[in-house]
Amino acid sequence: MITWKNLDTLDSFKELSQTAKVDVADVMKGEGGAERVKKYSVPMAAGLTYHYAAKAVDDQVLEALKKLAEEAQLTEKFQALYNGEVINTGEKRLVLHHMTRGQLGNKVEADGVDKRAFYVEQQEKIADFANKVHAGEITNAAGEKFTTVVQIGIGGSDLGPRAMYLALENWAKRNNKFKMEAKFISNVDPDDAAAVLASIDVAHSIFILVSKSGTTLETLTNESFVKDALKNAGLDASKHMIAVTSETSPLAKSDDYLAAFFMDDYIGGRYSSTSAVGGAVLSLAFGPDVFAQFLKGAGEEDALAKNEDIFQNPAMLDALIGVYERNVLGYPSTAVLPYSQGLSRFPAHLQQLDMESNGKSVNRFGEPVDYVTGPVIFGEPGTNGQHSFYQLLHQGTDIIPLQFIGFKNNQMGTDVVIQGSTSQQKLCANVAAQIVAFACGKEDENQNKNFKGGRPSSIIIGEQLTPEAMGALLAHFENKVMFQGFVWNLNSFDQEGVQLGKVLAKKVLAHETEGALKELSDLLNI
Repeated sequence: MITWKNLDTLDSFKELSQTAKVDVADVMKGEGGAERVKKYSVPMAAGLTYHYAAKAVDDQVLEALKKLAEEAQLTEKFQALYNGEVINTGEKRLVLHHMTRGQLGNKVEADGVDKRAFYVEQQEKIADFANKVHAGEITNAAGEKFTTVVQIGIGGSDLGPRAMYLALENWAKRNNKFKMEAKFISNVDPDDAAAVLASIDVAHSIFILVSKSGTTLETLTNESFVKDALKNAGLDASKHMIAVTSETSPLAKSDDYLAAFFMDDYIGGRYSSTSAVGGAVLSLAFGPDVFAQFLKGAGEEDALAKNEDIFQNPAMLDALIGVYERNVLGYPSTAVLPYSQGLSRFPAHLQQLDMESNGKSVNRFGEPVDYVTGPVIFGEPGTNGQHSFYQLLHQGTDIIPLQFIGFKNNQMGTDVVIQGSTSQQKLCANVAAQIVAFACGKEDENQNKNFKGGRPSSIIIGEQLTPEAMGALLAHFENKVMFQGFVWNLNSFDQEGVQLGKVLAKKVLAHETEGALKELSDLLNI
């Protein structure tokens, strides 16, 4: 039987809190550090490996984390989730994003529908539509092929799909899989839509409106912006737009769209990249076969997350080490540092995934918790970040755990040799050096040049950023966030914190304001 308990009531957490602390600087030096690198790693899907030698753990800490996983029933809770129990207690909903990439457990029915069959059906419809667009069977009014796809959405309808597109764009070009350029409009700031529209040929562009409810203010505002641009160009907007929405939304059966593809309430926006939300734009941009490879990598990583042994379950182990860093060591933030230009927007996606999921101060029953929960997530690709905020990471007053991502090979297959090494070798040399520099530091009598070290990090290493590798990376972090939410006894699948501002914004636009809200509205000429 599953029980949902607060972290601070678990005996295993009290034991974890009393384990001897590990000095990262000490254990990572010399041959001891070399042995740790060989020992502390876990295989992931798609040829990736999670390495955690430079984390502040040893066998004693890891054994305590294993006990925590067992007492917190992480395996059982994940099993309940993928077998269709109501895990999103705040909204009384199932949580089914894993089902977009495979059947992990029992057949799940909701609203009288086999949900795995429903998601596969939507993927097949998207694939058929994308293939017809690429073949010139679906064209603009002049019978000409579409060359650009533009996604209109915000939050999870933008951040994840945009990050995935950018991650695979160069790979697709190198491997002759690039079908159409993709652009994204998200911000209600008119400069966002105007800039995108100015950069494309609207006559040869197809637009994807993404809104589950069909009522998202920012998205509908940007849709109107796009429709005006199409009208001004003498084009019929209904011949240039498709919708990704729920079957019950006003967009579902509207003549304003060439086609509609469906999502549902059981997949939150930040978990929707493997649903129709990501599927439509990625299938149009790269082809359905590339999207299928992406799903394959995610599905294989999900299967690893079922493993009861934390040392064979990279997402669960990563999650538990993160809980240890947050709740025992007291670290407030985590930096995600991908040494791959393709992952330039992946940290932004992980900001939403993690902070919207676990940025909670009450448990899943609405009761305040007496411990810290989700950390602040931020990041930037290396080596750019090294010339930005690494100063604080190395010598600042806060210790910030680091999550590196690196690949042995680049995506484009082009490189240059300078001073005896290639650009890719220089990139990889930098990430290896940073891990050791953060861990071991450097003593210097000049305190301004002294590095204390002891800054923990992990790294996920792969051969190349491919669709399968990207799928596995995405699923790893989704599952990490899920497991941490289970440990903290949170509902990681609602987001009430984004609602209050929306409500007040509507009052401002209706001029129903008073006090500070009225004064601020007047200052902004609303």
